[in-house]
Amino acid sequence: QVQLVESGGGLVQAGDSLRLSCAASGLTFSSYAMGWFRQAPGKEREFVAVISLNGGRTNYADSVNGRFTISRDNAKNTVYLQMNSLEPEDTAVYYCAASTYCTGDYYCNPIEIDYWGQGTQVTVSS
Repeated sequence: QVQLVESGGGLVQAGDSLRLSCAASGLTFSSYAMGWFRQAPGKEREFVAVISLNGGRTNYADSVNGRFTISRDNAKNTVYLQMNSLEPEDTAVYYCAASTYCTGDYYCNPIEIDYWGQGTQVTVSS
């Protein structure tokens, strides 16, 4: 049974930083590109970042490029999202995702995701 368990969300002020973690189990972690998506109330789930199998390639949404950094530790079956200079517009539920279709070279579409985590809430106050 595949499980992706996110942690690290919370309530912060604008300009603060947060680091999200996603621990994976039940799958061969190094065989999956890993990504982060987010969904704000009343909006569709949107791509945030993706990282390739060995971590050598990454891709980001324009809205977070330069502020967020995705990384992975294949020895720990964990993917991270370091979020700096947070803005109120970053408020959303953040989802970890595993994909055999995404490569890390470009935007990752939600329909390309094999497994989803349950999500962690990030709230940024102004």
